[in-house]
Amino acid sequence: MSFSALPKIGMGTFRLKGNDARDAVKSALSLGYRHIDTAQVYENEAEVGDGIVSSGIPRREIFLTTKIWHDKLHASDLINSLHDSLARLKTDHVDLALIHWPSPGNDVPMSEYLGALRDAQREGLTNHIGISNFTCAQMDQAREILEDTPIFTNQVEVHPFLNNRKVIEHAKKLGIIVTGYMPLAVGKVMEDDTLIRIGSRHNASPAQIAIAWALARGVVPIPSSTRPKHQKANLDALKVELNADDIRAIDELDRGDRLANPEFAPDWD
Repeated sequence: MSFSALPKIGMGTFRLKGNDARDAVKSALSLGYRHIDTAQVYENEAEVGDGIVSSGIPRREIFLTTKIWHDKLHASDLINSLHDSLARLKTDHVDLALIHWPSPGNDVPMSEYLGALRDAQREGLTNHIGISNFTCAQMDQAREILEDTPIFTNQVEVHPFLNNRKVIEHAKKLGIIVTGYMPLAVGKVMEDDTLIRIGSRHNASPAQIAIAWALARGVVPIPSSTRPKHQKANLDALKVELNADDIRAIDELDRGDRLANPEFAPDWD
């Protein structure tokens, strides 16, 4: 099965280690998730692979994403590292391979690592290719380099306190789906009065409201949770329908609160 579209919500595995990662993936799949997101730097690809195998869900029914770390961006390193990821994930391909961060200081030219990623796609190591943490200008550059090869997604931080509007609008213009990581702002959404108030009107938790808001903006959220109860609640956010006033009120919570901002990050929009 080759997915032509990302499932509307995914299960993120950032910070999940060992048995927690294994059990969380297995549980998420049993609850109905079909999109699992990991990365080389999470050091949990083997456990994610175990969770997928032990779930009993056929691999062809699961959309699996991994991300290539910035120390593996030279062409030969990139291809070799993706082979290693596939071995750890116990699969012969991923559905989506992303460049996790643009090369810090542009040490490796974008044309080199995106060209290698396209080669990986041609070799069948991944069905789709994409980017993560790319700015508007970097998306333009990537689009130019890849020409007719589609950029499937740009995965960026999106939550009510960092709405990343510029990047989302620019990605839409370029026909690139936005995947939103940290949609719950590492739990901060649970304490927000506006989200609590809107949630009480919809009989939903603040977390569900934050996820529903991302969905309403056309963003694919990938919340992370080890607890089946929370995983199910996150999935149930698909049923929450916010009105225009709700969305406007949540939009106003934006305060540029960026949680993922390492030293090597690009100059953000």
